[in-house]
Amino acid sequence: MKGLKISAIALLVAFTMAFSSNIEGYKVGDIATDFSLKNVDNTMVSLKDYKDAKGFIVIFTCNHCPFAKAYEDRIIALDKKYAKAGYPVIAINPNNPEKQKDDSFELMQVRAKEKGFTFPYLFDEGQKIFPQYGATKTPHVYLLQKTEKGNIVKYIGAIDDNYEDESAVKEKYLENAVDALLNNKEIKVKETKAIGCSIKA
Repeated sequence: MKGLKISAIALLVAFTMAFSSNIEGYKVGDIATDFSLKNVDNTMVSLKDYKDAKGFIVIFTCNHCPFAKAYEDRIIALDKKYAKAGYPVIAINPNNPEKQKDDSFELMQVRAKEKGFTFPYLFDEGQKIFPQYGATKTPHVYLLQKTEKGNIVKYIGAIDDNYEDESAVKEKYLENAVDALLNNKEIKVKETKAIGCSIKA
């Protein structure tokens, strides 16, 4: 009986460790797998669709979160600045609309139209992609660089250091990282803490 208890505990620990490692997601240097997710225009979007891209600015974001809303204009500006340089924005809503009704696909379509999103706004149906990445917040950024080996994660974290006031931003973490890649330089800050609402899965 005692042996059975120990075995059960060992199994539980092993399962917990395995599950924890799964939700850790990508680290800088990992290769990110592709996905196929529905865009607000009802088309399916994958990274492989972007033949001429040098990489991608993947941002997990949503409709309802005040942090995500505070960054919407900055995300639009990022796409405007970097898409033509080969680093388009790919926005993904990771939230379960059953847990957060404001993040339904229909309301994503409304929000994208209201704000004039210039980039894909994809729905992570079944919440399958954000755990692969390890995203925990909205917004949460993953900068990918396209290589022969695949899309390598080069930066993870926040867009900048001040979600409340764009004019008070001192460190543009994401822009600095993209600029470094475009100039074949080493990214100085490769990871920061994402600040935002917790993902509702």
